[in-house]
Amino acid sequence: MSRIGRKPVPIPQGVKVEVTDRTVRAEGPKGKLTQPIPAPLSAKIEGNVLLIARPDDDRHVRALHGLTRALMANMVSGVKDGFERKLEIVGIGYRAQMQGKSIQLALGYSHPVIFPLPDGITAEIDKQTAITLKGADKALLGETAAKLRALRKPDPYKGKGIRYSGEYVRRKVGKKAGAK
Repeated sequence: MSRIGRKPVPIPQGVKVEVTDRTVRAEGPKGKLTQPIPAPLSAKIEGNVLLIARPDDDRHVRALHGLTRALMANMVSGVKDGFERKLEIVGIGYRAQMQGKSIQLALGYSHPVIFPLPDGITAEIDKQTAITLKGADKALLGETAAKLRALRKPDPYKGKGIRYSGEYVRRKVGKKAGAK
């Protein structure tokens, strides 16, 4: 059996989880999320834990077992506490500010870049150079952070751009003058 798939998903106080047909719904203080269950697997609630079971030991089913359990655990954790991702903006004149439900960024282009936030994701901007994204859906949060970073990836020569907080940017040496 899958070590991850075998572990039960604990349901904390304040979170309501229900299994219907081929979907699992979780509702908590941070929002509501739904997750489909792949065809060969089944889910059931026993007491205050969610269990994912598989019918056989086929390779594809074993892989889905651990994946589904991890997705369910992230869903329950997300509606209870939520997730957050921090980004830093590095560069002279590079800054961000909130504009309604979107982020307006000055990234060295000839025009400001407006990045609309998807539903379920909120942003906080500190000192115009630190962006904190928050949301209940871990996958959507990671995808949003990656799209925001892709607007201006960190430059390997000067280090300018948008990077994840704590990300190490490997710097390259520029051209040497007069080398023949």
